Amino acid sequence: MKLCGFRISNYHNKVRLALLEKGIPHEEDPSCFPSQDPEYLARSPMGRVPVLETPHGVVCESQVICEYLEEVYPDNPLYPRDPFARAKVRELIQIFELNIELVARRTYPSAFMGASLTDEAKAAIKADLAKGVRAFLQLAKFDPFVAGSAFTLADCAVAVHYPLVSLATQRVFGADVFAEVPQVVAYVERIGQRPHVARVREDSREAFAQLMAKRRG
Repeated sequence: MKLCGFRISNYHNKVRLALLEKGIPHEEDPSCFPSQDPEYLARSPMGRVPVLETPHGVVCESQVICEYLEEVYPDNPLYPRDPFARAKVRELIQIFELNIELVARRTYPSAFMGASLTDEAKAAIKADLAKGVRAFLQLAKFDPFVAGSAFTLADCAVAVHYPLVSLATQRVFGADVFAEVPQVVAYVERIGQRPHVARVREDSREAFAQLMAKRRG
């Protein structure tokens, strides 16, 4: 198994965290970046990261990779056995990724690269984020994990997406989109104490600092 991507990518980090939590032996190539180069598109048709090299071939798209890992390596499961409970975990992941992270991603050029964002665009993003946060809070349990008593892939997703969403919304709107939701703030602090979560976050911060240093240079 070889995970190819870059450690600033929250979707790369989602898969990496799943690999670490499940205890799956693997290598990592943290120097692969999104590309429309034909050679890379042969491995990842949309040109995205991450991709996972397996003994049977390459798998792309983070959620698909995580589902594959769960099926091939059933030990240390990141999904409950019960089909309905599994569906609720997937529900949380989809709500957070499509209705919070993907919406917040519209602010990333402004938050991290100095691009401009009109007041109208900001208002639209803020309204869409409010809907996503409302839906996520309706489903999340925080008891103590996001889907209930067990650590799941939903925690892997939130653990890596939240820091970017938080920082971007602070920079663009002047406040973290979850600032007034104490249970989320407490959960994020709690989940950050897990060794693998702390390791992935620290590696991501280090990679980001190195990238910024190169740009300044």
